[in-house]
Formats: sequence, structure tokens, C-alpha cells
Amino acid sequence: MKDDLYHAAIMERARAAAGDHRLSEADATVTVDNPLCGDRVILDVRMDGERIAALGYHVRGCALCRASTSIVGEILPGATRLAAEEVQSVLRALLETGTAPADRWSVFGMFRPVGSHRSRHGCVLLPFDALKQALDRTGMKRDV
Repeated sequence: MKDDLYHAAIMERARAAAGDHRLSEADATVTVDNPLCGDRVILDVRMDGERIAALGYHVRGCALCRASTSIVGEILPGATRLAAEEVQSVLRALLETGTAPADRWSVFGMFRPVGSHRSRHGCVLLPFDALKQALDRTGMKRDV
């Protein structure tokens, strides 16, 4: 793999995720595994109405998965389901086409080098899979 796949920004975010935390009171908890590489994300979500009040997580995985989970845990509390779906769509576009994320989601631009490593896309997207499942379990409605 190219050296730029694990560049400084990714490694810094991955280290931030090393201090992951769980929520003591969650409305939903899910565990999602990536069978291709062994990454695992356990994600807790607490809701405040239709908004994500808090996210907690424990991640066991590569630096890409840890970095992505760290960002999700940092920027999505307070967001609606629509915002969570939007950022996942932006990240998928970045990985598949290299499309730069809008300013609101520009932090995900650090994953641009992952685009040329299709087998690693799942590592970056795993926390989003976990979040979608957790939101589904809370009964959080899709924004209209």
C-alpha cells in the first residue's frame, strides 16, 4: 500500500479514537464487523427527540476505521438522520470518485488517498453502517 494511505492526519485521528468511550445510558447499541479485515465498531447512541444527543463507541480496527469513527463521534452529535446520511453520501462519493467534500464535511477530505484502495472503503464506512443500524433501532424517522 502507498505510504500516503496512512498519512499524518489519519494517524492523528486514529490516536484520538484510541481514547474511545461508551455511553452509560444509550437508546441503542450496535456491534458491526467488517468480515474482510476484522474491524469492529460498537456504537452507542442517545437521542434527544429527532437529534443525536450523544454517541459513544469502542473501535477495534485499523487506523482508517479508528480515524473515521473518531470523526463520526466528534461531528455527528446534534445532527439529524438526514445530516448523517448526507455525510455518508459525501464520503462515499469521495472514496468512489475523488469528489471533494463541501466545507461542512471537509474533514473527511483526509480519506481521499483511500479512494484508490477499494478494499479499504469498508474500513472508513464501518462507523456509518453502525450509526445507521443504531438510528434504525431507536426508531428515528428519516427527515422529510
